[in-house]
Amino acid sequence: MTIEKPSNSKSRTGRVFYGWWVSLAGAMNMLVSSGPTFQAASTLFRAIEDEFGWSRAVVAGVASFGRFGGAMLGPLEGWLTDKFGTGRMVVAGFTLGGAGLIFYSRLQGPVQYYAAYFIISLGFSIGGFVPSMAAVNAWMPHKRATAMAVVIGGSSLGGVFVPAIVWGINNHGWRDTTFVIGLITLLAGPPLAYIAGKKAPEYNELMDQVSKPEDTKPRPTAQHDFTPKEALHTRAFWSISITHTLTNLSVGAVSSHIFFQLTEPNGVNLSDATAATILPIMALSAFAFQMLGGFAGDRVSKRAVLPVLILLQGVAMVLLALAGNFWGALAFALLWGLGFGGRTPMLHAMRGDYFGRKHFGVILGMSAFPMAMGMMATPYIVGRVYDNTGTYETSLFALAAFCVVAATTILFPTKPATPSQAR
Repeated sequence: MTIEKPSNSKSRTGRVFYGWWVSLAGAMNMLVSSGPTFQAASTLFRAIEDEFGWSRAVVAGVASFGRFGGAMLGPLEGWLTDKFGTGRMVVAGFTLGGAGLIFYSRLQGPVQYYAAYFIISLGFSIGGFVPSMAAVNAWMPHKRATAMAVVIGGSSLGGVFVPAIVWGINNHGWRDTTFVIGLITLLAGPPLAYIAGKKAPEYNELMDQVSKPEDTKPRPTAQHDFTPKEALHTRAFWSISITHTLTNLSVGAVSSHIFFQLTEPNGVNLSDATAATILPIMALSAFAFQMLGGFAGDRVSKRAVLPVLILLQGVAMVLLALAGNFWGALAFALLWGLGFGGRTPMLHAMRGDYFGRKHFGVILGMSAFPMAMGMMATPYIVGRVYDNTGTYETSLFALAAFCVVAATTILFPTKPATPSQAR
């Protein structure tokens, strides 16, 4: 089967511009690929802890180990995406991720546990975020932030299915539940690859297709496509990368430990069923503000809005540390959605705005390397701190402080001059 198809002269399906179908395929990709390793991770960790009795650092630390492959291969994944296309990457990644989930459902010890999670994370890293965002960046330069928000929103919508996963674990066990998710993953890969794998037209042809006859504004000129080497020599690349790394430290911790914090007696102390309702609220809140953030990011200065949203994400961490009942947890969920949800598509769209389309996969992969390293470290470190202190408060306050620093570093990036302009 040929995944990469040449674009038609008119890249539309009916009256819908084809780039929106690419965005929706990316959203479905993220819903499947981020569900078991991000949205539902802490619920699966609780089931593993209950069955095997391992320490919190061992149980949640698997997220650190699993992200190691994605961190190490991030730049390579970007290069492979730019060279071979989104379609082939999605097929390969979903095949590997689905097989890893099936292997995960049969594990018996910590070595198998870590190996299975590594395979799952590696597969979803190869076929998930980077290729989906690269495809959208190529197809939607005129609505970049909105289209990227649609893709990222798919990850948040995965949280809506957490109660179903909790129900499956409680009624059929975590093994059967992860086995079924693995089968769904294997089946989802080819159709998503077929939709997202269509190659985007050249910039001028693309703008011809999206322009309307009544448009009187002059068409934007094609961006300079920075090479990876050129991007590395810009202040914008490092400012965005550092900011994204600092903000995603709390994302890695929340994805791995949120269910523990919500249900621990010295945490929020909710029942499992009540805690399971907070996760979809977080997801829906993040989804709503991701859409608003994407819409706003195409119309206002991202650099002006991002510091406020990042600070709100930090305040959400403080609320989670201090929450002692359902209402405190609810306030955290809503504020987390506003801060984390609103800032995410804007940060990614800034890369596309600054560095262009041709080498976006590699540039995103390079920028994602320190981000993945941070997300790799925090689940284990936060678990170790909990094992030693019996509380998450210290870690949550520290993560809030990192958000304050990130709200400062995002003020530094400005649109980089092209090499010819610099000369």
